[in-house]
Amino acid sequence: MTSSAPKAAYELAQVNIGRLKAPLDSAPLKPFADGLDPVNAVADASDGFVWRLQGETGDATDTRMFDDEWILVNMSVWRDTNALTAFMYQGQHRELLARRREFFERPAEAVTALWWVPAGHRPTVEEAETRLLHLRAHGPTEYAFTLRTSFPPGPASPVPDQAPESLSRSAS
Repeated sequence: MTSSAPKAAYELAQVNIGRLKAPLDSAPLKPFADGLDPVNAVADASDGFVWRLQGETGDATDTRMFDDEWILVNMSVWRDTNALTAFMYQGQHRELLARRREFFERPAEAVTALWWVPAGHRPTVEEAETRLLHLRAHGPTEYAFTLRTSFPPGPASPVPDQAPESLSRSAS
């Protein structure tokens, strides 16, 4: 049976990072490490799941961002925000999410960014870094946003950075 629903032009990319409190193979992180495969299996089978970043280990624990060996990366693509939200707040993922302060340092800035990608596009780690940095610098925009402040699917450009002199001119 084929679906008569039109194929979406855009899919939702998400990245979230966490800075480990201890080595991934240490006793304090064992509950987190043991939960990776089951949680990834649920994600892979979830309605609306499209793709997730995987390294040679089958997960993304060998991938780093911001040249920091203590930062773990999770990046995936979903049909839409509803599909991502449905996965995030159920089952074992919800349980591990509730325990994140046991495994990861408390962040001082945004660690999760969402953005729309053309259907079929698979974002790179560099692209995710750019989106996360943009969110930190400008707050939620069409270019990088959060579940709490999301935007409809479509193309988006980064907010241009303003030079300090242009800021002072516009304030006068």
